[in-house]
Amino acid sequence: MSQLSIHSISIAFGGFPVLDKVSLDIQKGQRISILGRNGTGKSTLLKILSGELQPDNGEIINSTSSRITLLPQDIPLTITGTAYEVVASGAGNLGADFARLHKLIKEDRESAQIIELQSRIEQNDGWGIGTVIERLLSFFQIDEDFDYSSLSGGMKRKVFLARALAGEPDILLLDEPTNHLDIETISKLEDYIIGSNLTVIFVTHDRRLLRKLATRIIEVDRGNIFDWSCDYQTFLERKDAQLEAEQKEWERFDKKLAQEEIWIRRGIKARRTRNEGRVRALKKMREERKKRRQQSGKVSMQISEAQRSGNKVIEAQNISFSYDSKKIVNDFSSTITRGDRIGIIGPNGCGKTTLLNILLGNLKPQKGIVTVGESVEATYFDQLRDILDPEKTVWENTVPSGGDTVFVNGSPKHIISYLQDFLFTPDRAKSPVKQLSGGERNRLMLARLFTNPSNLLVLDEPTNDLDTETLELLEELLLEFRGTVLVVSHDREFLNNVVSSIIAYEGEGGFKEYVGGYDDWIRQTTQLIKNQAAPKKAKQQKPKTPDQKKLSYKEKKTLEELPKQIEKMETEFEKLSLEMANPDNFQKPGFITEAQQRLEILETEISSSYLKWEELESRSDRNN
Repeated sequence: MSQLSIHSISIAFGGFPVLDKVSLDIQKGQRISILGRNGTGKSTLLKILSGELQPDNGEIINSTSSRITLLPQDIPLTITGTAYEVVASGAGNLGADFARLHKLIKEDRESAQIIELQSRIEQNDGWGIGTVIERLLSFFQIDEDFDYSSLSGGMKRKVFLARALAGEPDILLLDEPTNHLDIETISKLEDYIIGSNLTVIFVTHDRRLLRKLATRIIEVDRGNIFDWSCDYQTFLERKDAQLEAEQKEWERFDKKLAQEEIWIRRGIKARRTRNEGRVRALKKMREERKKRRQQSGKVSMQISEAQRSGNKVIEAQNISFSYDSKKIVNDFSSTITRGDRIGIIGPNGCGKTTLLNILLGNLKPQKGIVTVGESVEATYFDQLRDILDPEKTVWENTVPSGGDTVFVNGSPKHIISYLQDFLFTPDRAKSPVKQLSGGERNRLMLARLFTNPSNLLVLDEPTNDLDTETLELLEELLLEFRGTVLVVSHDREFLNNVVSSIIAYEGEGGFKEYVGGYDDWIRQTTQLIKNQAAPKKAKQQKPKTPDQKKLSYKEKKTLEELPKQIEKMETEFEKLSLEMANPDNFQKPGFITEAQQRLEILETEISSSYLKWEELESRSDRNN
C-alpha cells in the first residue's frame, strides 16, 4: 500500500504546464531523489506533496495520515528567537510549550508558570519531544542559546534542518538540503537518514549525496515525471540511451511529416483526388508536432579572461586575524601561483570567507603580511548573491551600466543572445530577478561575472542550486581557465573534479594546505592520524611471552631495514598522491583505479610496518 500518492496532478503558471497530469506512488522507507533541470518543477512537486501548494487539477492521497515536513530551498530570514526556540517550533504546540518552559527555567522565572507548562506537557504525554529537541541540538552541534537572526546562512540552514526533524515526520521532503551546509553536517545528515526509517524525497545538486542516499530516481522533464526505479549511476546510463532513442524517433517522425507535406502540396489534379483519410492523418501529425516540447538547450558559458597575471598571485606570510577573543586565522602562510586551483573547506562559521577577504586584500590581517602579485584582476562570486537587485530584470542585472551589448573575451554580443546561452528566454530576460528560482539566480550570477575579464576567479559556494548539467559545464570551464581559482565549497564531488589543492580548517584558527582534491585530503589526514596513533597503540599492547626473548638474527636484520622500507613506502605514497592530483592523469585508462588500490595497500603496509618497528625496538631496548 502506498504511503502517499498523487494522481493526474496538473499545475501551470502561464504557458506550458509545469506538471501535466502526472501520477506518483510513494512507498514507506523509500529514499527518492527528484532530478531535472532548473525550472522544470522539482520544487513545485515537493510543495504539492507537502500540501503547501494546491494543484490546478488532480488528487493527493495520504493513505496512512503520515506527518509530512518540508525543508524549503530558501530559509526564512525574518524568524527570531534562540536556536532552541526555532528547533522546538518544528514540533508544533508541544514544541512551543517546551520552548517557553526552557526559557522560563533559564531565566529562573515564577514557578507557577513553569508548573502550568509542565502539567500541560504531562497531560499530552509530551516529555519525549524535549528529548528529541535536545538530541537534535547535540547531534548537529548547535548551541541552543545562539540568536537565530545573527547566524550565518549555513548555521541557519543547520538549525532549520534540526527544526524539520523535531516534529518526527513520517515523510521528510528536502529541497537542496546541502546548500550552505559544511561537509561535516552533510555527512551527519547522510548518516541520520540512512539510520532512520524515514521516507525521504529530496532534490539535490550534490552528486555524492545522491549516490549515497537515493534508492529510486524520479525525473521531472517537460511537464512529465519518469520513474527510473534505480540508483543514480544506473539512471545516468539509462537516461543517455532514452534521449538517443527519443531523438531518433523524432527524426523518423519529422521525415514522414515532411513527405506528407510534399504530397499535400501536389498539383491541382492530385489535390482533387487526394485521400481524405490521409489528409486527416496529416492534420493529426501537424498537431502532434506542434505539441512537442523540446528539451531546453544546453548552457553555453565562456569566462572572459584578462591578460596573464604574474607567476606569484598571492603570498600570505604568517597572517592572523581574530574577532574579539576568537581566533579566525592563526599564523597561516601560503604562496598561490598562477594556474593554482585551490579549494577552501571547513565548518560553517570557521572563517573561510574571512580568509578569502584577507587574501584578496579586502580585509587587513592583524598580524602578518599579504602581498598581491602583479596584474592580478579578480572576479568575486558571492554566495549570498548580494550584487543582484531583485527588483530589476535579468537584463538590467547582467548589464548594470545599461545598454544591450556585453563583451566576452573582447567580442561583442547582444544581451538577449548572451542570456540565451545561460538558458534565459527573451521573456525571462525581461523578468525581475525576484521571480527567478535559486538555480536561475545562480546562473544569472555566473552570466554577470563572466563578462568581467579576470585572471583570478574567487568563488564562494558557486554550486548551490545549479542543476547537474550546468555544474559539470562549470567544472569543465574552471579546468580550462588559464588563470587562478580560489573556491569555497562543500560539494565533495566538485572539489575532487576541480581543485589541485585543499586549504582545510583544523581548529583554533588553523588552516593547513594539502595537495589534491577532497578524497586526497581525507586520505592524507587519515594517514596522519594512523601514523600518530601507531606508536601509542604499540605501547598500549600488553607484552606477550615471545616478546621477552632476545631478537633473532632475522628480527635484528628486519629492525635495521624497517626505517628504510618505511621511508621508501612513504615516498611512493607522496609521489602517487601528487600524480593523482594532476588532471592529465585522469585521462589515462585505469590510472585512478589502480592508483587508489595501490594507495590503500601502502597505507596498510606503512601502518603495520610502524607497529612492527615499535615492537622490535621495544624488545631490543629491554634486552640491552
